[in-house]
Amino acid sequence: MKNPLEIFMQEAPEIQQAYAGVINSLIADEGLDSKTKQLIYIAMKVVTDDENAVKFHVPMAKAAGASREEIKSTILLSLTVNGLKGISKFLPQALEIYDNH
Repeated sequence: MKNPLEIFMQEAPEIQQAYAGVINSLIADEGLDSKTKQLIYIAMKVVTDDENAVKFHVPMAKAAGASREEIKSTILLSLTVNGLKGISKFLPQALEIYDNH
């Protein structure tokens, strides 16, 4: 099965390029440092149950300087929104990914 982003690029290149421009603008925005952006993104993706995004953004957060404790705390915050669902699904996975990268 192809990567969904590759399909997006092949099937709708102009729209994908516009989307990439938005992402690049968000990355360049200086309102938050990159570590904070990654932690917020992880939290949003845990709450929306986006497993693939969490898998990609944990190493990005680590590369931006996030500690294991910060990753853990970020996911624990989902408890107030999703109950135990986010914790049970994402906490073990995210910490394993963090430890292995």
